[in-house]
Amino acid sequence: MRKTTKGTERQAVMVGIGLDSDGSKRMTKGPNFALVGGKKETHEEMTEKVLKINEKLAAKGKRLEEASVEELDEIAHSGVLQRHTGGAPAGS
Repeated sequence: MRKTTKGTERQAVMVGIGLDSDGSKRMTKGPNFALVGGKKETHEEMTEKVLKINEKLAAKGKRLEEASVEELDEIAHSGVLQRHTGGAPAGS
């Protein structure tokens, strides 16, 4: 585990917030992520994405707190994440 300049262990967590709702309250927590909200489909999609990110990091022999910004960006651009630039998603 990487240490900060002050010698403490570095920690990282992914947080996902689903802004759509169907009235149900959903929360999923893992060792390095917390997901809240969203319709069933949205919540499942967020869960799949954080698990995929962790799988890709594990394949590199790394944990989230050990990954560089560049490595996370590479994973994001590999199709795991999609960047939205605002407005309604396609097909809405």
